[in-house]
Amino acid sequence: MTAKTKVNFLKKFLQSGTVGPVVAAIAAGLYPIFFYFSNNYTLVNTWGHLGYFALYFLLVPIVCFTVAHWMAKLNPFRKWGKYVLPFLNIFAFLFLMKVCLYAGLQKKMILGIFVVAGLFTIFLHPHFKKVIVLQLLLAFIGLFTLLPTVIKQINYSRDWLVQSDDVEEVVFKNKPNVYFIQPDGYVNFSELKRGHYGYDNSEFEGFLAQEGFTNYPDFRSNYATTLSSNSATFAMKHHFYNKGTSMSEALNARDLIVSDNAVLRVFRNNGYKTNLISELPYLLLSRPKMGFDYCNYSYNEINYIGTGLRDARDVVEPIEFILNEKSDQPNFFFVEMFNPGHIVNRKADSKGKEIEKAEWFESLDWANEKLTSLLTVIKENDPGALIIISADHGGSVGFDYSREIYKKTQERDLIYSMFSSQLSIHWPDATPNFDGRLKTPVNLYRFVFSYLSEDESYLQNLQEDETFIVIKKGAPRGVYKYIDTLGNIVFKRVN
Repeated sequence: MTAKTKVNFLKKFLQSGTVGPVVAAIAAGLYPIFFYFSNNYTLVNTWGHLGYFALYFLLVPIVCFTVAHWMAKLNPFRKWGKYVLPFLNIFAFLFLMKVCLYAGLQKKMILGIFVVAGLFTIFLHPHFKKVIVLQLLLAFIGLFTLLPTVIKQINYSRDWLVQSDDVEEVVFKNKPNVYFIQPDGYVNFSELKRGHYGYDNSEFEGFLAQEGFTNYPDFRSNYATTLSSNSATFAMKHHFYNKGTSMSEALNARDLIVSDNAVLRVFRNNGYKTNLISELPYLLLSRPKMGFDYCNYSYNEINYIGTGLRDARDVVEPIEFILNEKSDQPNFFFVEMFNPGHIVNRKADSKGKEIEKAEWFESLDWANEKLTSLLTVIKENDPGALIIISADHGGSVGFDYSREIYKKTQERDLIYSMFSSQLSIHWPDATPNFDGRLKTPVNLYRFVFSYLSEDESYLQNLQEDETFIVIKKGAPRGVYKYIDTLGNIVFKRVN
């Protein structure tokens, strides 16, 4: 369609008769759909999500608009007829955009939307057609914004997941229950003592020492977020944020973590039952195919739109239940906990770096309490277990809000605040001598599998212990190496 044709089409539309309820409803819902899919594609790339959005953003408004338009033709309401569709259109458009931007029920915001829609209806309803044209133009632009994201997904390559050796064929000589406990954003004990933290965590350190845990100082994550870090950990390979194809997370990260990955395949091949136990359904928002044998959430309990970060569940009870089954089959547990986490994401929510720091310390204390309770139960019921406490990233204390991490910095303490992550392991037998080689999560399971198989040949193909970040401000947009294998601060773009 040429520019001249488009102009003629718009002129004819503006000069035509009244706007019907179907057009008004579609105009209100199309752009919010494209907007949400463009900005959250990794969360909604299933047919179920497409059906949900088509139902609630298009079909339901069409029915409501049509019924209201019909009722407006009846005698008692006829004098208000010209206001009905303008009000419904503006209200629906703004309400659906609110849903896309803010999960949950914000009563004051809804009241504000109601007022704005009412004011528009009273004073600007003669310009309703122009609003419809604007909404359809926004939808047209939104569609073209979405298309590159869809094309990236179609062209997604799994080549980076191929291992460089036969590690997936590893055979365990020892098969204890294995617990991979991930306290989100738990900074390493070594970094807690310095930098932007300066925190005395000796009580919890002492508890772990008493329980026979080995702590690994200066351990750090390879990536900056839960999804990007875990997808590399479970794949045992670097994804480099797909070389910049994805500028926030690794593509298909939830599928890689929850559905199928090298770590799950190794445990299944060695006869393990695999269990995903999470305080919150964050990893399940995109409804990935469940690759674990057991999960403490079902998809019927998870909303199609949301953050997955509300109403935490206890993780101790399902673990106790599984252990009390007294099965001869060994278990692998992935236990996802969400304290201490990181400071708030958005600038608008930040209370300033000092208050954010204080609140992070409160969350750390809560994390210590929960971990103490969980570890006590595991040690009492399963004293021969292999227990791994491994955080996914740091707490970003020192920033005003966590999205500041995407702005270039070369300050050592800020960078380590992003990436320093705790690693403590309870080895059921003698602690293996890894000579300080266990530095980052991307190689964690090669060490674990070498220990369980008593075969250190799998340590000959380790990934580089490098740390990467997506930079959006302060340097050309792209993926950069922030920390090298020796722990030095660098700034080198990934080609």
